Amino acid sequence: MTRMNQPEIVASGITRTYQEGSRRHTVLDNIDLQIQRGESVAVRGRSGSGKSTLLNLLGAIDSPDSGTLVTCGVELTDLDEHARTLFRREKLGFVYQAFNLIPTLTVADNIRLVLELNAIVRSDADARIEELLGAVGLEDRAASFPDILSGGEQQRVAIARALAHRPRILIADEPTGNLDDTAAENVLELLEQLVRAQGGTMVIATHSTRVAAACDRSIELHNGRLERVE
Repeated sequence: MTRMNQPEIVASGITRTYQEGSRRHTVLDNIDLQIQRGESVAVRGRSGSGKSTLLNLLGAIDSPDSGTLVTCGVELTDLDEHARTLFRREKLGFVYQAFNLIPTLTVADNIRLVLELNAIVRSDADARIEELLGAVGLEDRAASFPDILSGGEQQRVAIARALAHRPRILIADEPTGNLDDTAAENVLELLEQLVRAQGGTMVIATHSTRVAAACDRSIELHNGRLERVE
């Protein structure tokens, strides 16, 4: 993606700890990070290094113990839970390793749910669903239920759902982890194309060197500390 030289995410001195029995465990330790608008950044590190915790903070799902986090010009650490929920709904999209589709809803209605939460009128929602399913190559699956789709197809639906409301930031946690190489390649290409097409920013946690290589740069977490930025 093209870098816009305008910070979309600014983390300063972010620390997150958890209680484990009688011991306090530091998951993220004094993280400083800037991500520019329009940039794609891979977050790498071993299991337990803090990748998912960092994404949860950047995605306003959790709050740091200390430090500040400004996303889309909003100081997230100043928001209460309700305000964070509204912020996530409007500004962010999420894709996970588990597809998290609602099994009792059709493909179209899984996408529609996000649009309804953002008060998009029915006619506009219908047009957006048609546009997205065409973009991910599933225009003939609108009335299908998730359980008859392959893993790669389900992840493509999840991507369409995450981007339905045109979020400024897409946060993806191991989005290709459950897919074979071919499906993973297709999903990665879709993520890169669709996020770039709407001028968005992408932060993606991954173990895959291929996924990381497709991003503008990578950051490396080791024992909760930012070891490398490239």
